[in-house]
Amino acid sequence: MSGTHTIRAVAIDIDGTLLNSRHELSDEVEAALRKAAAQGVHIILATGKSRNAALHIIEHLGLQTHGIFVQGTVLYDAAGTITHDLALNDDLLRRLLTYIDDRKFNAILYSGSRMFTARVTEDIRAGTVPYHEPLPKAVGSLMNLVGQMPFQKLVVLGPDARTVTALRWQLGQQLGASVRLMQAGIATMLEVLPPGAGKEAMLKAALDDLGIPPEQAMAIGDAENDIGMIRLAGIGVAMGQAAQHVREVAQHVTASNDEHGVARAIERFVLRHEPTEAQTVVIEIPRVAPAQSPETPA
Repeated sequence: MSGTHTIRAVAIDIDGTLLNSRHELSDEVEAALRKAAAQGVHIILATGKSRNAALHIIEHLGLQTHGIFVQGTVLYDAAGTITHDLALNDDLLRRLLTYIDDRKFNAILYSGSRMFTARVTEDIRAGTVPYHEPLPKAVGSLMNLVGQMPFQKLVVLGPDARTVTALRWQLGQQLGASVRLMQAGIATMLEVLPPGAGKEAMLKAALDDLGIPPEQAMAIGDAENDIGMIRLAGIGVAMGQAAQHVREVAQHVTASNDEHGVARAIERFVLRHEPTEAQTVVIEIPRVAPAQSPETPA
């Protein structure tokens, strides 16, 4: 294994990283994860989605560790209990909903594992179902929910990337540091988060809970929302198909998600391999004949 520290935890983004472009877990990646877990390595899923969207992976692999969800606003322990979370300010959320409603954008509100929308539209369906998210509950006006429960994330969906990028700029100008804005992997989707939210913050909290320093962690991702945790970890890895600005902050670039890049990174930096018979070096020690005594005749 490369590096000076044993890797005790691996934080892995899901879409575009753990899963291939068909949203599947390949046999090669699954095998590497199981080997790492068998060696006591904590596998920490880190995704912008809800925990519901990752349950099939958690259950299939039998993962028994923390998980980072809803774009780094919620941290669950191995039992599925929320241990840390960050929520949007209610007054700020009302302003946001008014602004996007006036401009006819569709939106999804996240509260832990629950998701709500005014109405289920094709863009809502396209932004959830292919990524194993359940359809949000249609509730009419989202404004009526504000104050009834904490909301960690607001997702705004637009007709094209240019429109959403313009919306991001407009909200950034109006709201400044009172929110964190992100376009993570899907260019037509803008995510509005509480200030200080992100995968890196919750990864730090998870590692603190586990008693693992960041230098003994590896983080793997492919998009803007993965940059913070890639920087935090002792070994930061970008996927082969990641955008250039993600690749630039990573220490290493692995293969793409369709080429089992997560498996390659785990095999290189995490797994401890016992030497095989072919690798074992046998040193032959020559036998030395005993010295003859002076009384022994020549």
